Amino acid sequence: MFRTVGQTMHKRSVAVLFGLENGLPRIMIWWLVAALLASAIRILISPWNGYVPDTSTILPYVLLTCAPLVSMGLALRWFDGADHFAQPVVTLPTVVKWRQVDAAEARAHPLYGTSGIMVSLMLGMLLNVPVRAAEYFAAMPALAGPVPHWLYLMQTMMTLDVVLLSSLYVVAFVAALRKVPLFPLILATVWMIDLTMQLGIAMVVTGASDLPAEIGSVLHTLLEGNIKKVLISVALWGPYLLVSRRVGVTYRHRVVTCGRLGLFGR
Repeated sequence: MFRTVGQTMHKRSVAVLFGLENGLPRIMIWWLVAALLASAIRILISPWNGYVPDTSTILPYVLLTCAPLVSMGLALRWFDGADHFAQPVVTLPTVVKWRQVDAAEARAHPLYGTSGIMVSLMLGMLLNVPVRAAEYFAAMPALAGPVPHWLYLMQTMMTLDVVLLSSLYVVAFVAALRKVPLFPLILATVWMIDLTMQLGIAMVVTGASDLPAEIGSVLHTLLEGNIKKVLISVALWGPYLLVSRRVGVTYRHRVVTCGRLGLFGR
């Protein structure tokens, strides 16, 4: 029974992976249309207080929309043929005993590839883009005319957050899809940047002397939630990256020398 369920799940992961690999242009077009539409709606429903929207009003939404697309295009170019890249010297620590194999033996291994549980990880990284965009639309109105200092700081930092982290998660997604040897280190670095960014927003915005107390409370709740989401991702996927046989053979060209790894084998 468990074998049948496992085979069914694997087949589904292969189908999803095929859709991702062959549907990236379609995904990028859908993102462009959806982000532009959401941005237009957010701008239209924002209060203007008698001021006319200008370039500074529209620019954050242009960056939010275009940054993931540019990052996707650049990453696809950077990582073309990445499974032939040299193995990195620096590695993540692990308690598993591995045996290094050559590229040909790794590619011939039955676990070589990005199907299985890896598909869930890749989907999670890609979904970071619309989720962060939705949070930005909900938290930040479009601004026009003079605004309080705290609001200017908040918009600047949150725009930087959504643009930077969306781009980085897209790069990590492409690195995983293209089997870049540095992918585990890339994702670990993105997680650290994400946590640092949330703390940075808290320090900069809450340091504004004119920040209303109620806004500070809401911002604290939002950032705390973001930090928890990153820590959950680290707790969930960190062990997988360290001990998964699929990750080992696909990205590091190494196989386990002893024992079975149960759930993390795939």
